[in-house]
Amino acid sequence: MDRPLLNRRLAAFGTTIFAEMSALAQRTGSINLGQGFPDADGPEEVREAAVRALRDGRGNQYPPGPGIPELRTAVAAHQQRFYGHLGLSYDPDTEVLVTAGATEAIAASLLALLEPGDEVVALEPYYDSYAACIAMAGGSRVPVTLRPSPETGTYHLDLDELRDAVTDRTRLILLNTPHNPTGTVLTRDELAAVAELAVERDLLVVTDEVYEHLVFEGEHLPLASFPGMRERTVTIGSAGKTFSFTGWKVGWVTASPELTAAVRSAKQFLTYVSAGPFQYAVAEALALPDSYFTALRDDLRAKRDILAGGLADAGFQVFRPAGTYFITTDIRPLGEQDGFAFCRTLPERAGVVAIPNAVFYDHQDQGAPFVRFAFCKCTATLEEAAGRLKRL
Repeated sequence: MDRPLLNRRLAAFGTTIFAEMSALAQRTGSINLGQGFPDADGPEEVREAAVRALRDGRGNQYPPGPGIPELRTAVAAHQQRFYGHLGLSYDPDTEVLVTAGATEAIAASLLALLEPGDEVVALEPYYDSYAACIAMAGGSRVPVTLRPSPETGTYHLDLDELRDAVTDRTRLILLNTPHNPTGTVLTRDELAAVAELAVERDLLVVTDEVYEHLVFEGEHLPLASFPGMRERTVTIGSAGKTFSFTGWKVGWVTASPELTAAVRSAKQFLTYVSAGPFQYAVAEALALPDSYFTALRDDLRAKRDILAGGLADAGFQVFRPAGTYFITTDIRPLGEQDGFAFCRTLPERAGVVAIPNAVFYDHQDQGAPFVRFAFCKCTATLEEAAGRLKRL
């Protein structure tokens, strides 16, 4: 057989660095701060809700394609609860779609909304599934690079660069805030500028907001709440990050009826439906009291500070995140230049696994000296990792 077995657009992505680093962590017995999954399960009452659903036979067969009514109603109520003061609300019957995690939501949105040759502007560095999904949809990605400032210890968006990236071929902006991997939380002024650009150039926006409750400085403002954005924004949320159930793969889309219907048309040919019993449990999770969300944020802020302090003590330059549960570091103060080489030797040198940020860049030279660590781990694990990193 002479023909390639994998579409060349996707072949370029190969095996993900996450799988490679996780396997390396297992092989060496290292602390895995590379892949972003918690090392403790979420609330017991939510787990019990999933067990009840299984035992009661709810969701064991095909649930409704758009998601069970209970979860769609809970998602709409969640949006009203946290963002109703911004004028944001959704109809659970026509404006909410349940997906197999945020990953499917991203894929279905891009497959639904792009035609071959359309350009997608995305903030670089970006999660690798963005690039793969744009490729699957036949689009072309146009990166706008967030750049680190050693003076402020944060990353910044150049709004002029964003505006210059938009051409007559641009179909949509793919936005992620709070931002993985840099931990940037876009400000009200930055989001207002994105909204003005989208309205001016008649662009759609797909916005990945899965870290909405993991904000330590500033505030999370849904882009859909800005003038002119309600009808042109697809907002993506997820239970995995908020409730520490990343293996359940329950996500959702909120958007206007027209956009939701378009995304649903693509989604039905991906998984059709998924996670039936877990949908009932997530519906209950979304109704947890405000104290749960506050405690989650405060706990992760404390863990961020533990790991950030340990990394600084070990000699890294640390870019302290305003949100998410990832920290980006610069390895050049350690005499290193190549993040790939550094991460592949770090387990043997210090018993810790991290991810090279270059995998999140089209311009890999821009990300070469940066490395990402996850702090969604228990305090003792983070303290142990910080101690091990002092061997460097």
